[in-house]
Amino acid sequence: MVLFLLANQHKKIHTHTMNSMKKIASFTVNHDRLLPGVYVSRRDTVGTEILTTFDLRFTRPNKEPALETAPVHAIEHLGATFLRNHEKWADRVIYFGPMGCRTGFYLILAGKLESRDIVGLLKEMCKFILDFSGDIPGAAPRDCGNYRDMNLDTAKYHIERYLKMLNDIDAAHMTYPE
Repeated sequence: MVLFLLANQHKKIHTHTMNSMKKIASFTVNHDRLLPGVYVSRRDTVGTEILTTFDLRFTRPNKEPALETAPVHAIEHLGATFLRNHEKWADRVIYFGPMGCRTGFYLILAGKLESRDIVGLLKEMCKFILDFSGDIPGAAPRDCGNYRDMNLDTAKYHIERYLKMLNDIDAAHMTYPE
C-alpha cells in the first residue's frame, strides 16, 4: 500500500512538473517543412559571451531516412577534429555533434553569428572529410567508447550531398520554415 501511495504521489508531482514546463525552442520548429540547410537554432549568453547554436540539417526530417550511426560517428570525429584545428575558427568552437534524431548535427560557436557567416567553414569541413583517407582520428579503444561504429565511405556519401546543398544554398535553406 505504501509503495502504491508513493507511486501515485510521484505521478502527481511529475504530471504537475510536465504541465508547467515550456516547450523547448527546437520542438517549435516545423519539421514537416524543414529542408537540409544551415539554421541558427538559438543564441545564448554565457557571462559576456554570446554563443550561437547552428542546426546543420542533412536530411528532411520524417521524409528521408535518418542518418545511420556509423557514418554519423565518422562525421562527428572528422568534423570535430577539423573544426577544433581550423586556423580561424578553432578558438570559437564550443561543440560539434549529432542530433538525437540523426537528421543532422549541432555546431556551437562563440559569437553572434548568422548562417551565411559559416557557409565557407562548412564547405571546408566537407572537403576535408571528402578528401580524408586513413585512420579516423580518435577511432581507437583508448580514445572512443564505440570506436568500431564508424563508416567513412557512407559518411562521405552524406557529406557529398550536404556540400552540394551548401554550394547552392539560398534563404530557404538558412531560415526556419513557418
